[in-house]
Amino acid sequence: MDFILASNNKKKLGEMRRILSPLGINVVTAKMLGIELKDVVEDADTFEGNARIKAKAACKATKLPAIADDSGICVDYLDGAPGVYSARFSGGDDEDNNDLLLKKLEGVPTEKRGAHYTCAICCVFPDGKEINVQGECYGYIGFERDGNEGFGYDPLFLVDGKSFGRYSAEEKDKISHRGKALRKLVDALQQLI
Repeated sequence: MDFILASNNKKKLGEMRRILSPLGINVVTAKMLGIELKDVVEDADTFEGNARIKAKAACKATKLPAIADDSGICVDYLDGAPGVYSARFSGGDDEDNNDLLLKKLEGVPTEKRGAHYTCAICCVFPDGKEINVQGECYGYIGFERDGNEGFGYDPLFLVDGKSFGRYSAEEKDKISHRGKALRKLVDALQQLI
C-alpha cells in the first residue's frame, strides 16, 4: 500500500520507510510518482498544525494516504525558539541555522543549553480519517558542530553526551523525536488497517 510523504527530504523518506515498511506500507514521494506537489504555506503556530496542512494538501493532490511531519528544535534559553521556525530560523540553509543558533548561545553555560526536538506527524486518508501523533527527544545544545550524520541541527544536539551528528540512522531511530512519533503512528495504523 502506497503512502505519499509530503516532503522530498531523502533522509526523512529513509526514516519513514525503515519504520513503516514492516506494516506493508511503501512510503513514496510525489517526485517518485512523477507528480508535483504545490508548496503550501505552513502558517500554523504548532508543529501539529503545520503537519496537518501538508498532509491534507498531499492527500488531496494525490488521492493517496498522506504522511507529513513538522519538526524542529526548541531551546530552553531561547524560550522555545526556533520551534516551528527551525527550518527557516536564519533565512538560509542548515549551516546558516546552526551558525545562528551557536551565535545566540555564545557564552551560555551547558546547564542553560537544554533543548528538545519535537516531531508531529499527521496521516490523512482520502476518506477523511486522520491520525496525529507527536514525539520528543530531550538533550542540550553543544558548543560546536560534532559529526556528519543526520541533518538540520543534529551536529549541535547532544543526547547522553553524543551529538545526533554521530548517531547511526538505526541508533537515532531508537531515541529520536521522529522515531518516537513514527512508533506511535505504527501503533495507530495497526489499529486502523
